[in-house]
Amino acid sequence: MASGSLRLPLTGARGGTAARARLRRRLRVLAFLSPWLAGFGLFFAYPLAATVYFSFTRYNLFTLEYAGLDNYTYLLHDRDARTAMRNTLWLVAVLVPLRVLFGLGAAQLLTRIKRGAGVLRSILYLPYLVPPVSATVAFVFLLNPGTGPLPTVSARLGIPLPDFFNDPGWAKPGLTLLGLWAVGDVMIIMLAALLNVPASLYEAAAIDGAGAWARFRHITLPTVSPVLAFSAVTGVIETLQYFTQPMVAGKVASGRADLPGVQYSPGYPDGSTLTFPQWLYDQGFRQFNMGYACVLALVMFATAMAFTVVLLRRFRAFAGEEAG
Repeated sequence: MASGSLRLPLTGARGGTAARARLRRRLRVLAFLSPWLAGFGLFFAYPLAATVYFSFTRYNLFTLEYAGLDNYTYLLHDRDARTAMRNTLWLVAVLVPLRVLFGLGAAQLLTRIKRGAGVLRSILYLPYLVPPVSATVAFVFLLNPGTGPLPTVSARLGIPLPDFFNDPGWAKPGLTLLGLWAVGDVMIIMLAALLNVPASLYEAAAIDGAGAWARFRHITLPTVSPVLAFSAVTGVIETLQYFTQPMVAGKVASGRADLPGVQYSPGYPDGSTLTFPQWLYDQGFRQFNMGYACVLALVMFATAMAFTVVLLRRFRAFAGEEAG
């Protein structure tokens, strides 16, 4: 009985010491995480919560009034918002896959070239280093049917080019060509991934009789699939925020880029280059409909999250099939 009575305090002391050790360890972890937690709360959680709050109000930077679901109801009847979303989704569906494929193809070409690979790599990467405004102005000038050198040369060769940035049917393909011209960022990360594929895998596959397509399908693609997923996800997020290039292209093509004090409604020609971020900017900072702009921001955020989840699941399923 005496020995049993002595064990209880020792067990309690031991348990209290373990609890204090766990508490100190958790506090230490929180201390290391505190910079990230502070940044997450200040730059993500608080702005997101404020955006949700303001989406239920009529807010013009001066007055604040509760509006209930009026902003969300107005979104369902906003033709310009539907046009902007349709144009943005078109760019996501066309521009993002083409940039990934073009970057992968250019990187694959660079891995095969023995001489002059460094020069070609620099030529392909340089357009990405040009500031977006300057690159867009130069690109619109090159494709201008009146003064651009490319339409002039092609017309003399008997191959007339379409009027990319003045024809509503060709404006989005023109923006796609602009995006493919500045594909150096995707090309560089694809090149790094391809150079990290073990050469022994290709040699073993060649010995087994696998052709070029089989080696690419069953060795290259599974190995670089994380980079493909990264490029696709970041491409979707960037395209959903596509603002500068269509805005500058529309201004330059419409001839209003050098007219000070003239209000420009985005989307020239005929709303074909109107993207969702442009409409959000127009509503928030030109019309001062901040409550409605917050609704548009939440829609863009939800769309980006949905695309990200779907893409990550598809790439994970592809990697699992190849591993199996």
